[in-house]
Order: sequence, then C-alpha cells, then structure tokens
Amino acid sequence: MTYSASDLPRAARALSLAARSLERAAAVRDLTLAQFRILALIAAGDERSTLLAERLAVAKPTITAVVDGLVERGFVAREAVVGDRRSIRVVLTPAGVAALRAAEDEMAETLGRIFEHARKRDALLDALLDLDDALALRMEARLRGGVAT
Repeated sequence: MTYSASDLPRAARALSLAARSLERAAAVRDLTLAQFRILALIAAGDERSTLLAERLAVAKPTITAVVDGLVERGFVAREAVVGDRRSIRVVLTPAGVAALRAAEDEMAETLGRIFEHARKRDALLDALLDLDDALALRMEARLRGGVAT
C-alpha cells in the first residue's frame, strides 16, 4: 500500500487522541498515564529505577518522583537487592497489581468503545499489536545504543 503525505500526520493525530482517551480511562482508576506505564514496566520485570528511566527515555529523578508517589499509595515497594547492599529494586504490591489490572480493564473498555466505530476492527487491532511489537524492538535497539530516542 502506498501512503500519501498526509497519512502519517493523520495517524499521529489519531494516536494522540487515542492516548488522551486512555489517559482519561486510567484517571477513572486514579492513575496517571505515567504511573500506569511505571506499573506496567515493573510488572513486566523492570525492577530498577535506572532501567525504568532508560526504557521511558526520561531522567532518573522523574522516575523517582513517580515511584515515590506509587510507594506512598502502597502500589509499589522498594526492596534491597540480595547480594548488593547499594542497589534497590521496586516491586508491585498486591494493591499495585490490582490497580494495574483495573486500569488495564478500564483502558480496554475504552478501546472497545473506540473500536465500535472502526470499519476494520480486526485490522486495527492487528495494527496496534504490530505497533506494540515495533515499539518494543525500537526500545531494545535504543537500550543497546542502536537507535536514537
């Protein structure tokens, strides 16, 4: 398929508007999108603030501020790394797991309502899953130093 010059800006606009809808959905569950992203990355196995900052391409103090808020709410706990007294890892608490799942459910419902208006729902879902894969590959390449942010 050949794309016109206006297709990518239109796609960017659509993603921006969809992100706003997802942001509102997370807020229903009393989470910001930044908090949701941190919880999701921790759930996926990223347990150190430095790695979280690298994955999100933000400064470590930014991550620390978000994690501090999640600790205060009881969603995340800081633990010492066995064998390395200087290192700290962050882990989800049961409340954090519940908050993440609730936000994911709310966001999925929001996407479902958006999908009701799509002409090609299966193709749209396939494209979003492909986008997820592409973003993961780009992030891994960036972390290895192969791609600029």
